[in-house]
Amino acid sequence: MNQIINLLKNSNHILIASHANPDGDAIGALIAMGVSLDALNNKTTLYNESPIPAIYRFLPTVDRIVRHIDDQNLFDTAVILDCGDLERVGNALSTISRIPHIINIDHHVTNTRFGEFNLIDPSACATSEIVYRLIRRMEAAINLATATSIYTGILTDTGSFRFSNTNKAAFDICAEMVALGVEPYSIAQLVYGTYSLGRIKLLNLALDSIEISKNRKLSMMAVTQEMLNETGTKPEDIDGFINYAKGIEDVQVAVLIQELFNDKKEVQSHEHFHVSLRSNGTVNVAEIASTFGGGGHSNAAGFSIESTLAHLKSRVDKLAETL
Repeated sequence: MNQIINLLKNSNHILIASHANPDGDAIGALIAMGVSLDALNNKTTLYNESPIPAIYRFLPTVDRIVRHIDDQNLFDTAVILDCGDLERVGNALSTISRIPHIINIDHHVTNTRFGEFNLIDPSACATSEIVYRLIRRMEAAINLATATSIYTGILTDTGSFRFSNTNKAAFDICAEMVALGVEPYSIAQLVYGTYSLGRIKLLNLALDSIEISKNRKLSMMAVTQEMLNETGTKPEDIDGFINYAKGIEDVQVAVLIQELFNDKKEVQSHEHFHVSLRSNGTVNVAEIASTFGGGGHSNAAGFSIESTLAHLKSRVDKLAETL
């Protein structure tokens, strides 16, 4: 941490980025880091290539997050948050990889240690927990904007303190954030309590797509571009759907197959998919994801793949035979 802090204090312009298709932790950590460095008079740019999901647009200063980087020469340091691999930043990979100093802050056990400085703690409940520790070490004041972002990051990455990554720090930090003015009820309503009609219709189609393996240990849900078009929804509306498949009785591994938009179509016979994996705690899905070139945590992991939907479903279904 001291080496990272020293580098940050001596940087002229810092790019702070998190992974494409961000969740609450990726966005919360991004904003908290940015606001804290602002307080130390650092020049910063916050970046994420994807649109911010509607449920997180209430976060303070969220409008500062840009989706394009014009010139990598502007930056001498990059802080990459919640990315197990640098490729997870998306299309800006080549630009970001040329920034002279890269700081890698993450809590995924499968992190590839791609940074010049790597602050990785798989025991942390969220990347926002690690960012909180770094902010405290920097002796930056935590204002309401930072507190709201950290609280939201931890709340969402622990599944409202229901997931196995929930630790003592999750409660201690969130209690401190509440003492600083965060209102748990308000955030819970904004994140979990309000849905568009389109999202409800999309959920209905996603639930109808669920398939259960013969041994009932694996559930598989699929969301296609056609389903998004039919309901007028966006990829960010899929957030949390996999938990419905995971909660089915006897299921050990839940799989969500999400078709990604592809406007290039070089290979007409294949589409691009992101596959999310969730475990009930009895199966290490990070190991499964790694066989497909992905990674994550033992209970939550994922990978991207080019395939046909039928072939991909067939490969996923065969996973059930190993459970």
